[in-house]
Amino acid sequence: MLPPRSLLFVSTPVGPLGSGLGGGVELTLRNLALAFRERGHRLRVLAPQGSQLAGFDLETVAGELQVPMQSAGRQEPVSFDADSVLVNLWERARVLQGDFDVILNFAYDWLPFYLTPFFQTPVAHLVSMASLTEAMDTVIRRVYQQNPQALAFHSQAQAQTFGLDGARCIGNALDLTLYQYSPQPENAVAWVGRISPEKALEDALAACQTLNLPLRIYGKIQDPDYWRRLQSEFAGADWVYGGFLPTAELQAELGRCRALLVTPRWLEAFGNVAMEALACGTPVVAYRRGGPAEIVRDGETGFLAEPDSVEALTTALGRIDRLERRACRNQAEREFSLAALGERAEAWLAALG
Repeated sequence: MLPPRSLLFVSTPVGPLGSGLGGGVELTLRNLALAFRERGHRLRVLAPQGSQLAGFDLETVAGELQVPMQSAGRQEPVSFDADSVLVNLWERARVLQGDFDVILNFAYDWLPFYLTPFFQTPVAHLVSMASLTEAMDTVIRRVYQQNPQALAFHSQAQAQTFGLDGARCIGNALDLTLYQYSPQPENAVAWVGRISPEKALEDALAACQTLNLPLRIYGKIQDPDYWRRLQSEFAGADWVYGGFLPTAELQAELGRCRALLVTPRWLEAFGNVAMEALACGTPVVAYRRGGPAEIVRDGETGFLAEPDSVEALTTALGRIDRLERRACRNQAEREFSLAALGERAEAWLAALG
């Protein structure tokens, strides 16, 4: 184990922690904080005003939230509001840097990567998404060229979108005490995520409709127009929307389902919800793309389908009862515990110097 270090976490600027606007980054930040704390490190978290992170030293910063990059075009320019919370977070990090051994960035945005060489305290970046814009690709590659150990990714598939083969990947983890194994599911399938076009909820709806399976939908409605269109298009299907749930409620719902469907049209850096489902003993049917393809053990803890093929998704879902739910929980305990993540993350910090 590393000697205890003082770590400053700088959160995503797209939403307050606890709001759900930060997507999987919120879960990643909390669980990495837990993993480091269990190993004796001291932490402070900087996050947008309104954030909540019980049990940790949290400092909030005011300012205009940054627009998420998921829908950005390849040539999207770098831009900030006049009172950008991203700028304000990193100004505060600059002031505090002398009190910490490492600053860990969770923002997928140009500014913190650009600022890396100008800080005296080492800045490490956990890259949360795959390649989206030319500006981000350029600045991420620049940091990698200057110091490869300053970057960590969630999956090799994600790192390769930036042309970085062999980059450090630390995966992700869960506080498994919050996830209960459920051996006897109900006759329903789950889908969890931000409700926006790139997540392709319509594919899950279509597959379940073909198999006459009820679909339970959970997540933040990020694109109301898209959601209204799906409600109209699948008005006769058997589905229910359960809202955006906290961990305790979501894990209970996942455990009651026969399977989780993961259907994004874009490359997911990791796929936290797949990891959460496995922790409950729920197999995962996912497109063979990005992080989920590195999580699911095809034919053991789920099935991987041809990307964007509703027919392949439907076929895979129809085979779900061939799988042992205990194998799913076993994989989660082996690969996705806080202790496992702590070991991987500490090795990263040791290499950073």
